[in-house]
Amino acid sequence: MSPDADDEAPLTGPTPFDRIGGEPAVRALVDRFYDLMDLEPAYRRLRSIHPVELDGSRDKLYWFLCGWLGGPQHYVERFGHPRLRMRHLPYPIGIAERDQWLDCMRRAMGDQGVDPALAARLDEAFFGTADWMRNRS
Repeated sequence: MSPDADDEAPLTGPTPFDRIGGEPAVRALVDRFYDLMDLEPAYRRLRSIHPVELDGSRDKLYWFLCGWLGGPQHYVERFGHPRLRMRHLPYPIGIAERDQWLDCMRRAMGDQGVDPALAARLDEAFFGTADWMRNRS
């Protein structure tokens, strides 16, 4: 056994998808996120770059998050590689939109009772992705 054997061992334990509660919990998180975005004036700029009807957006984020969290690859099965930056380039996403998205997701995670340690870990990853989506100042 090499001294680095532990580094080569596969990761075990529940995925973030499992820890969050699987598909029903991801759906509830996404629905809460879009409900907040749709109703709260604090997210007006973020809401303005979305379609009037949010059903398609809800489904796409749900499908994406399932796979991103380590669960079923619903998004990839439907659309192929996510290509997030390319798919978001048509929308004006600046610091304000990024920050509203992150705040809305933080609130949704809190409202859905996501374990605080998992929420903190996800928040870091969400920040990196949301910041990468920016195409404006």
